[in-house]
Amino acid sequence: MKRSNAEIIREYGPFPGIDEVHGVTYDGKRVWFATGGALAAFDPASKEAPHMIDVVAHAGTAFDGRHLFQIVENQIQKIDPTTGHVLATIPAPGAGGDSGLAWAEGALWVGQYRERKIHQVDPDTGAILRTIACDRFVTGVTWVDGELWHGTWEGDESDVRHIDPATGEVLESLQMPAGVGVSGLESDGGDRFFCGGGRNGKITAIRRPRTRAGV
Repeated sequence: MKRSNAEIIREYGPFPGIDEVHGVTYDGKRVWFATGGALAAFDPASKEAPHMIDVVAHAGTAFDGRHLFQIVENQIQKIDPTTGHVLATIPAPGAGGDSGLAWAEGALWVGQYRERKIHQVDPDTGAILRTIACDRFVTGVTWVDGELWHGTWEGDESDVRHIDPATGEVLESLQMPAGVGVSGLESDGGDRFFCGGGRNGKITAIRRPRTRAGV
């Protein structure tokens, strides 16, 4: 496994009236994040205050190109990002112990925190399609260019890990600075990861390493 220190690009927040950051996702322009009592969105290129949607948002957040998905207690809700209306609900695989959430390959990928697992889930039924075992607590989850990455946070240590989706083997670890945890994780599809910071109320952008041949 390759280990290196995460390269911090920028910090966003803390934001007025927002005390916690849980799940994080990106819709191509705005970063969405779960704050507990609402979903918030901001343009990382702008200094404008976040846009808020009045919907409960406890843990992982994902975007499928049209809709947001949000973990709320033991459920995953499908949400219209324009209206904030909940369109559908499926059971979460961890029955309340769920953490990160991502969309890839037509499915939801759900972290199960203390069980150290990532589940591929049918977005219509909630059925578990397969499970990947991890070796640390799983927080945020994201896919980018066929690579599966997840956040970890145990005690005072936190990192962002690239893992083999077939075996769960850790291929690379980006160590976060002391005092900076990863509660949510999302790629912008390019060279950035957005990392939710939990109770510090911030989102930290770190550089995604380009380790593949020809990149």
